[in-house]
Amino acid sequence: MRVLLQAHFDTDKANEIISSGTMPKLMQEIVGAFKPEATYFTAAGGVRTMFLVFDMQDSAQMPPLTEPLFEKLGAEVDYSPVMNTEDLQKGLSQLQAG
Repeated sequence: MRVLLQAHFDTDKANEIISSGTMPKLMQEIVGAFKPEATYFTAAGGVRTMFLVFDMQDSAQMPPLTEPLFEKLGAEVDYSPVMNTEDLQKGLSQLQAG
């Protein structure tokens, strides 16, 4: 299932990691574990935020993927199932005309 992950980083923890110079390596490790089809970084709600779109094969992936975000970045994390245009068209084709 295609999933959108939103991770809002704790400012103090992120500042420490940036100051230590380890943020690039940490982001490479975290993003690499997800194998995302798309990754975006921005500020949302006043904090550093990462958006990832990836294919979740099994909900059992959530703990190993998410724990580094909680532990290292003090992140608040949300998962949402999402569709691309192809998925939407496939879903709409399954609706019966009312």
